[in-house]
Amino acid sequence: MPKIGHIHLKVSNLKKAEDFYTKIFELKVTERVNNYLFLTFGKEHHDLALQEHIHAKHPSENMTGLYHFAVEFNNLKELAQIYFKLKKYKVPFNPINHGISKTIYFSDPDGNGIEVYVDTMEERKMWKGMSS
Repeated sequence: MPKIGHIHLKVSNLKKAEDFYTKIFELKVTERVNNYLFLTFGKEHHDLALQEHIHAKHPSENMTGLYHFAVEFNNLKELAQIYFKLKKYKVPFNPINHGISKTIYFSDPDGNGIEVYVDTMEERKMWKGMSS
C-alpha cells in the first residue's frame, strides 16, 4: 500500500524555518545541501525537506496549492505538548474538536498550513458501544 514519503516546502528563510520546525516538532536535521535542509522524526532520512527561496511569495487564501499538511500524534499527551510549545513561542493556533479527531491548526513562518491531531474515532466507537 502506498504512503506519503515526505513533505517538501519552499521557505523564504531557511534558518527561521529550521528554528520553527525543530522547536515545535523536535525534528532533527539529517542533512544540509546548498539551499536545502532535511529533517526527520527519527526513522527516515527525512520527513520534511525545506528549500530556501529568498524572494518567494507567501501563499494567500485565494491561491491553489497546499492548504495544509497534517501530522498525527499517538495520544492527547503528545498533542498537548505541541499546544504548550505553540503558546510558548506565541504561534497563533486554532484548536478544534472534530468528533473523530482533536486537532490544532496553525501556520509556519511562511504561511504554510499545518494540522496536528489525535484520531479519536476508536474512542467514539467505544463510548457508543457502552451506551447501547
